[in-house]
Amino acid sequence: MQLTRYTDYALRVLIFVGTREDGGLSSITEIASTYGISKNHLMKVVQDLGQAGFLATQRGRKGGLRLGRPAAEIRLGEVVRHTEESFALVDCANCLIAPACTLPQVLGEAVQAFLAVLDRYTLEDVLRRRVTLRGLFGTCLPPLPAPP
Repeated sequence: MQLTRYTDYALRVLIFVGTREDGGLSSITEIASTYGISKNHLMKVVQDLGQAGFLATQRGRKGGLRLGRPAAEIRLGEVVRHTEESFALVDCANCLIAPACTLPQVLGEAVQAFLAVLDRYTLEDVLRRRVTLRGLFGTCLPPLPAPP
C-alpha cells in the first residue's frame, strides 16, 4: 500500500508544527520552504487539517498554525483515514473472477491490519526526538526559548 502525497504532506505538516513545544506558531511559508513543497498545495492540506481539528489556525499578520489538540491525542490512523480517499488496493468492479474471488476480503483484512498498527501510534510517538527533528528543519526556524 502506498499513501498519497496529500497524506504525506499532512503528516509532515503535523510533525513540523508538533516540534513547537513552546506554543509558538508555524507558517505555511516556512513549512513549504523547509520541505521544498508547493505553498499552494500545502494551503489546501492545512485548511483541511484545520477543519478536521488536527490544526488550529490563526489569521492575520501574527497568525500561523499550531496543533489543534495535544500530539498525544492525534492518532496516526485517524489522520490517514481522514486524508486518504480510498483504501481499495485493487479494482475488482469489472473483473471476470470477482463473483468467486476472495482476494478482496484478504486485501481488506490487510488494510485493516495496516490501520490497526497506525492506530497504536500517536503524533507524540513520532515527535519523541523533537529537538533532533527541529534541528533537521534548518535555520529558517526561530530558536526555542531557553528552559527556565
